[in-house]
Amino acid sequence: MKILLVEDEPKVAAFIVQGLEESGHEVTLAYDGTLGLRFATKESFDMMIFDVIIPGMNGLELCKEVRKQGISTPILMLTALGTTEDKVSGLDSGADDYLVKPFEFKELLARIRSLSRRSLGAAEVSNKLVYHDLELDLDKKHAVRSGKSISLTAKEFSLLEYLMRNRERVVSRVQISDNVWDIHFDTGTNVVDVYMNLLRKKVDKDFDTKLIQTRIGHGYVLQA
Repeated sequence: MKILLVEDEPKVAAFIVQGLEESGHEVTLAYDGTLGLRFATKESFDMMIFDVIIPGMNGLELCKEVRKQGISTPILMLTALGTTEDKVSGLDSGADDYLVKPFEFKELLARIRSLSRRSLGAAEVSNKLVYHDLELDLDKKHAVRSGKSISLTAKEFSLLEYLMRNRERVVSRVQISDNVWDIHFDTGTNVVDVYMNLLRKKVDKDFDTKLIQTRIGHGYVLQA
């Protein structure tokens, strides 16, 4: 998972970042609420973890502002304040869960897993993937960008679905062939590049903002 952590205590931040990265997550760290808001609104995350007492903009204010921006990413609040009133304030600000310091790291992981399952469950009800102005309906196998319908072949749809599920993450040609075609292509073939060019013409050609980016020597990434 791609996780945004906003925590101003260096030792606590280092402890959490190390544990999350060792558990296989990708972590972006901000030491104050202002920078945290900038990250939250400019990048796409699977989970956000905010400490309540942080400089610039406290965690409750940050949470409210993130929700005002229409961002529905699960948010876990961390704080040393553990009264019922504090928890209610955190949840009223738009947070999904509340963890009181000090805590054991395995409890933090458990809360993250729980929020992730809850988030996936909500996504499965609508069964749509959305990024920027691009929407993919997984039930109807239909793609729309800025209200304009995009006609895709079955393989193009699968390729775009894989990119959207890995939005803002660079994926290699090998990863694409393994996950979209379920085979490992000979490195000399350019089938992935051919399909990516076909997809790019349909998804990006008529729009100013290009979403499908090439990372030379690395692969491709869906990123506005």
